[in-house]
Amino acid sequence: MKSKVYFSKNISPETLVTLYNKLGICLDGNVAVKVHSGEKGNQNFLRPPFFKPLVDLVDGTIIETNTAYEGARHNTEVHLKTLAERGWTGLFKTAILDSEGPDLVLDIEDGQRIKQNFVGKNLADYNSILVLSHFKGHPAGGYGGALKQLSIGFASAYGKKYIHGVGNTTNFWHGDHDSFLMSMADAASSVVKMFEGKAAYINVMMNMSVDCDCCAEAEDPCMNDIGVLASTDPVAIDKACLDLVYASDDKGKEHLINRIESRNGLLTPKSAEKLGIGSLDYELIEI
Repeated sequence: MKSKVYFSKNISPETLVTLYNKLGICLDGNVAVKVHSGEKGNQNFLRPPFFKPLVDLVDGTIIETNTAYEGARHNTEVHLKTLAERGWTGLFKTAILDSEGPDLVLDIEDGQRIKQNFVGKNLADYNSILVLSHFKGHPAGGYGGALKQLSIGFASAYGKKYIHGVGNTTNFWHGDHDSFLMSMADAASSVVKMFEGKAAYINVMMNMSVDCDCCAEAEDPCMNDIGVLASTDPVAIDKACLDLVYASDDKGKEHLINRIESRNGLLTPKSAEKLGIGSLDYELIEI
């Protein structure tokens, strides 16, 4: 049976709520809402008010994790300041999952490249997850969507190094690239399994630069906005976004496709499907 992915060309806060309700899932208890809060200086990140109606609906807490590189989010002190400056703390409850150690270690028995995933220990405080992803390019992964959020996004600062380095945290920027992509799929699978049946995913296809929101100096968007997608399948929603880019008649798509293909970005969803956390085969239902 194909995974269902709901899609709307209308990009608005109200659309997020409409598509979430279409999923028919109840995210109850303490709900963690994963966003990309945006590196200081980044112009493309999605602003907090855009998400407010949906976050209020699930009574969620905006969660983030510290980065593996120097910047305005690399430790809890500066990260909290950046969250405030970017407008998140003024609208929402917020938490940094790895604000203190030790990390929560998730086993990945069937991992293709790594067998453990190190996430912020405070993830254990939550019963459900709502993953809000800004779909765009990425300097390392080719693209950023739900699977990148589930892996690098939930990983602690140490966990990010572990994934990038495929277990080698001392040389984490220079490991085998395809193994890094497969490690992202491995890590994502551990979070999916932790919240099985209690997770929803929304990808927003706007402000689509070839660069991630983690870049303080990012290229401006290279193609027009496409829409909003929602699913309970993180593999299907990412594949649907990729397919919409390829099917677009926007000439700017070639720049984004080059970024995706030059980084072998399609390997991540393919690897995730092999791990059994979703399907590349989906039904796109336009709302």
